[in-house]
Amino acid sequence: MDDTRKIVLQNQLIELLPLLTDGSFKELNEFFNLSIYQKISQGKIISVEGSACNHFSFLLRGQIRVYKVGASGREITLYRIEEGSSCILTASCILSSKLFPAIAIAEKNSEVLSLPANLFKEWVNKYSVWQQYVFNLVSERLDNVITIVEEIAFKQVDIRLAEKLAKLSNDKTFSIMITHQELASEIGTSREVVSRILKDFEERGILSLSRRVITILSKEKLKDLQKK
Repeated sequence: MDDTRKIVLQNQLIELLPLLTDGSFKELNEFFNLSIYQKISQGKIISVEGSACNHFSFLLRGQIRVYKVGASGREITLYRIEEGSSCILTASCILSSKLFPAIAIAEKNSEVLSLPANLFKEWVNKYSVWQQYVFNLVSERLDNVITIVEEIAFKQVDIRLAEKLAKLSNDKTFSIMITHQELASEIGTSREVVSRILKDFEERGILSLSRRVITILSKEKLKDLQKK
């Protein structure tokens, strides 16, 4: 990487991670000298269940999905890593010396800066600002996972699907480019169940279906479904 690009990345990461400029952290140069910059193409599997966690990565650009696959082949999304964030499961694996328990895939073309696992663990043990960073990740992801558990345990599938469709659309967007399998993975059910419910929604005039596209016809009816 040329020096100009390196400086741009450093400035970008400092903006995304205020902890790097905290006065208590004295090893900023070592952080950048030992970190590895990588580009990850959309669709590339980054980690699989049972992988060793050799690096702790910070997402500079793009989006990464972390999910589990059950024995039946059904998928459920645990969370997404957005720009400026990191993977709490990777942090947990490094700190506990365990293997990665899920699958991570790049949903968009992504760029990451990765810190060697041993250095990350050393700094978490040494600096309170790094400890706080991990605690914040835990809090953020725990809220997300609890929400998923509550939805799966206590909400009917048609309500969860209506909520997901409403979230994917907005006031100005009526067409959603997504497959039935992708929707099933998002809400933790099977493709067949999603297809059946979507067909019912179509017959009730809530939406129309075509290949890889769902068009919302009545946002009011979709909103009413979420009140059941």
